[in-house]
Amino acid sequence: MFRIWAKVIKGEKIIDQLMYESADKFSYSRFFSYLADICEELDIPTPILLKTHIFNYAKFNTVRFLSRDFAEPTPFDKLVLEKIVL
Repeated sequence: MFRIWAKVIKGEKIIDQLMYESADKFSYSRFFSYLADICEELDIPTPILLKTHIFNYAKFNTVRFLSRDFAEPTPFDKLVLEKIVL
């Protein structure tokens, strides 16, 4: 089981958030699937996922997607995913 706290931030304020939970074991090979599920639930576009995003999440337990990481224009500044350690 794992949890990811997703925050949509504009300026310095959280404008939307979501606690993503799954009973399955976490797998980095399925990270895009988790990201797509989170974005679908938040009703925002899915960002482009690079290897460095996955490395940052693995090393620092957090990853930030800036507006330049999205193919579409976004009404927010960044999407932050944080690993919740149980």
